[in-house]
Amino acid sequence: MMIPLSMVMSKLPKLQVLSASDHSSVVSLNLFVALLCACIVIGHLLEENRWVNESITALLIGVSTGVVILLISGGKSSHLLVFSEDLFFIYLLPPIIFNAGFQVKKKQFFVNFITIVMFGAIGTLVSFSIIAFGATQIFKKLDIGSLDIGDYLAIGAIFAATDSVCTLQVLNQDETPLLYSLVFGEGVVNDATSVVLFNAIQSFDLTHIDPRIALQFMGNFLYLFFSSTMLGVITGLLSAFIIKKLYFARHSTDREVALMMLMAYLSYILAELFYLSGILTVFFCGIVMSHYTWHNVTESSRVTTKHAFATLSFVCEIFIFLYVGMDALDIEKWRFVSDSPGTSVAVSSILLGLVMLGRAAFVFPLSFLSNLSKKSEREKISLQQQVIIWWAGLMRGAVSIALAYNQFTRSGHTQLRANAIMITSTISVVLVSTVVFGLMTKPLIRFLLPQKQTTSTTSIVSDPPSPKSVIVPLLGQDSEAELSGHEVRRPASIRDLLTTPTHTVHRYWRKFDNAFMRPVFGGRGFVPFVPGSPTERHNTQFQ
Repeated sequence: MMIPLSMVMSKLPKLQVLSASDHSSVVSLNLFVALLCACIVIGHLLEENRWVNESITALLIGVSTGVVILLISGGKSSHLLVFSEDLFFIYLLPPIIFNAGFQVKKKQFFVNFITIVMFGAIGTLVSFSIIAFGATQIFKKLDIGSLDIGDYLAIGAIFAATDSVCTLQVLNQDETPLLYSLVFGEGVVNDATSVVLFNAIQSFDLTHIDPRIALQFMGNFLYLFFSSTMLGVITGLLSAFIIKKLYFARHSTDREVALMMLMAYLSYILAELFYLSGILTVFFCGIVMSHYTWHNVTESSRVTTKHAFATLSFVCEIFIFLYVGMDALDIEKWRFVSDSPGTSVAVSSILLGLVMLGRAAFVFPLSFLSNLSKKSEREKISLQQQVIIWWAGLMRGAVSIALAYNQFTRSGHTQLRANAIMITSTISVVLVSTVVFGLMTKPLIRFLLPQKQTTSTTSIVSDPPSPKSVIVPLLGQDSEAELSGHEVRRPASIRDLLTTPTHTVHRYWRKFDNAFMRPVFGGRGFVPFVPGSPTERHNTQFQ
């Protein structure tokens, strides 16, 4: 069957247009990947720099690239890729949060779990309330356009979301275990709480607020919080059970590595499917998989998964900061505020002030309450550490931008002046807080915690147990080795149980874990016997 030549010729222009469009996308991706490589190289060269870290480097490179593109395009465009909240929440955020749970030192995290939840959940609610109330009272006096009660509450949730990456890059888990676990744990719980708050705000009719709506709001919040956590735990246990029973390494280690990665991502997607918090789900999935699943695979798979998850998280973090930097100069949104730059600066300054006030309103009071329950001085949060925790939470990042885009744009575009002002103000707060506060993080920590103090700050587990303070790690990978030779004092009375509830819970958890959980789901000491497997050969060396 012959095709007329005229028909072929009529299709050529469309094919050429499609080819040009594809080629443009390929050029953009090439440039973006090259910029990612540049961020990694420059970040390595500045490793010992007192001021700059890789996050700030990526952000500054992104802004500089945006300026160059803006000049080349004659003011029409400033980015290679348009910021997409779907790309951020579905593809970039899950590897970062999962690796955080997978690599966390669980003994420190769970020993300080109550304090972390106080900072991450209660503290976020306090910060949310102060920012939302302050924005409602002040922005109404400014000429920024019409915002309803839902917008003001969304502003509270948007700017309650912290980004403590810059601080965590400076702190060391081994030198300052208490401070690191608090900053790290609060950051994860804070992001989850902020997103849950934001979603709860969008799901309620806020035109008529009454006590019943407030109770429903809190009930929905608690439901999302606990349901998301349980989904992550169940998915992690399911992966451990499947790998323990089937033991894929008998035929291929690639399969067990692939299954771990896919099950980790499945936990996040399931949470999104059931309208839960994917952040909490994938974080606790990472904790459970590191405690059970990771011990059920071969030695080579352990090394592979540990480095694969860390590498994915690292690349996604750099990607996000570069992404945010390039999108910061989006000319479409800045055009709306070009006639009143003073208003935009005022809004950004007010938001920064509210962020600092909201942060201080809970860090110092909650630290005081936490210290009241601590018996040992080394377990208490010192004033210097409280200042660092307060400072670490002043920086805002991609979560705030993604939530702002969700609230104030439609498919990344906006035609309302008030919405454009909120987007540009969010970008300004993220840039100023990350660059200015981030640049001052290293000097501040070195000033408040000199090297001689940080090196002498020992982990809780390494300290000799005292009669009144015996810490048993809840999910520590090295718990058996670290506790060998130390006799754990059991509570002899109701008074002991009440005065050391955390220690008692840890002791009973370990008994339950060893008696019921590990025989079913695997973990250290319960790896299935497979003759000739690398794991079995490794275990028999120590028997």
